[in-house]
Parts: sequence; C-alpha cells; structure tokens
Amino acid sequence: MQRLYSTFADSWPGVGLLIQRMVAAFLLLRLCVIHLTDSPFSLAMTPHIIGACAGMLFLVGLWTPFVGTLIALVELWIAATHVSDPWISIMLATMGVSAVMLGPGAFSVDARLFGRRHLEV
Repeated sequence: MQRLYSTFADSWPGVGLLIQRMVAAFLLLRLCVIHLTDSPFSLAMTPHIIGACAGMLFLVGLWTPFVGTLIALVELWIAATHVSDPWISIMLATMGVSAVMLGPGAFSVDARLFGRRHLEV
C-alpha cells in the first residue's frame, strides 16, 4: 500500500477524505436498501448488492484501491444498464475513482495496517 501512496493525508485533508468515504458509503447502502425493498429479488439487484458490500469496506477504509475501483465499475454498470437517472451512479463512480487516486487518508484501516510507522530508538 505504501507504494501506491507517498503519504496518508491527515488533519483537514484526512477529514475531507473520511467525509467523502462516509457519504459514498451511506449512498451505496441507501440505494441498495431502496432497490431491495421496492421489488422482489432479481438478478438486476446484483450490482446494488455488490456496491453496498463495497460501501461497507469503503466506509472503514479497508482495501481502498480495490474497493474504489470496484465501486466505480459497478456504478458505471448501473448507469449504463438501468433506465433510471444515471447521475447518482456517475457521481458515486467519480467518488470511487478519486479515492483510488488520493488514497484512504490517515483515518482509515488501510493507514493503520499499511501506513508509515515511526521507529522509536
């Protein structure tokens, strides 16, 4: 993970990344719940279920490069195949891609697992 990101943003940029991850995760979960409660289960709900599972990992900042890419691909799939308004899916795909490029931030599980460590001597 350190090879992907030179730093894990902390302070205000880290809080901004945390808020971005929270908003995206809550939207992914909400859209999944809406689709699951509106009609009986069908194969068309699969991308929403995948998105909700990825949203839970995205919320805590675990495996952010993989999860952000997965969110972007799933949301673009939803935008291309569903007849409803595609703009929320496009926005969520953009948030996933930006998280892949910027990194998870200091307030994430990735930062705890893979972040820089200070050696005490």
